[in-house]
Amino acid sequence: MSTVATDRTSGLQRELEAHHRELTAHCYRMLGSAHEAEDAVQETMVRAWRHHDRFEGRSSLRSWLYRIATNVCLDLLRGRQRRALPMDLGPGTSAAVDHPGAVRGEATWIGPLPDERVVPTDADPADVAIARDTIRLGFIAALQRLPARQRAVLLLREVLRWRATEVAELLDTSVASVNSALQRARMTLADAHLSEGDAVEPMDHAQQALLARYLDAFERYDLDELAALMRDDAVQSMPPYELWLQGAHTIRGFWAGPGAACRGSRLLPTVANGRPAFGQYRPSGPGGRHEPWALQVLEVSAGRILGFTFFLDTDRVFPLFGLPARLDPQSGAGTREAGEVQQPS
Repeated sequence: MSTVATDRTSGLQRELEAHHRELTAHCYRMLGSAHEAEDAVQETMVRAWRHHDRFEGRSSLRSWLYRIATNVCLDLLRGRQRRALPMDLGPGTSAAVDHPGAVRGEATWIGPLPDERVVPTDADPADVAIARDTIRLGFIAALQRLPARQRAVLLLREVLRWRATEVAELLDTSVASVNSALQRARMTLADAHLSEGDAVEPMDHAQQALLARYLDAFERYDLDELAALMRDDAVQSMPPYELWLQGAHTIRGFWAGPGAACRGSRLLPTVANGRPAFGQYRPSGPGGRHEPWALQVLEVSAGRILGFTFFLDTDRVFPLFGLPARLDPQSGAGTREAGEVQQPS
């Protein structure tokens, strides 16, 4: 290959990769799974690479890539069951329970997403806030209630700010159909009643202090202190289990019962879906080693913890977040040596 051809190929690859992060966010919003979103982006890049000579330049390369990515996602969604959170599948319980209930397969659940995969690091703060706000778990769950084409219309019009004519061209439909789909999608999201904790609040010193107290209390498994950090109307879910819990009293009771095996856990801070999160490692036999148990994603509201989502599929989730496969015995001050409590960027 000539030097000119090599340079052209390298240049095209750089152009395509420059859009990888935002395309991943778009595909995640469409699909509800970080792994499927990555597959969709890879397929988008393959199609763009193969057909770049057909790109006529009537729109920007970015817009062209979004067109490809949206169609890839629509293809993947055809005939599929929507992903969900436990709250979408049935009522919660505020009664004492001794078992987390039935298990559903991975394809049932919305999965967590590392912020670093999709949130721009050098963008305007307003753009960063939008990126975080539109990957929060509650919003992703609400999106999954929409038919695939309505979902695409809402994201293209409301998040990406495409014109109705552009969306109509992409979906091979009329502007009137696009506007009608957008109206129906807005009504569905309004009916979803997103909780106040789904509104992204700036991470300030008070929230940092709250998270530090939570980390310390959880590692000591001080249930009284943990309950004091929760709002009375706090909720907890644990995919792949269907069960979800309502109320700080119920959550505390569960942690004192079936959850007592978490006593002695260690936590490593991370960030997921625009939220503070922790990789949780439970004790594993003698010798002080800890094995992965859950990725905890917390929702904070009005100075207290409003929600806990514990993702238990650690074989898939921990590598995605770059969390270690196990923790060996501590030699010094403990978990805090692994890093400060992180905050959404």
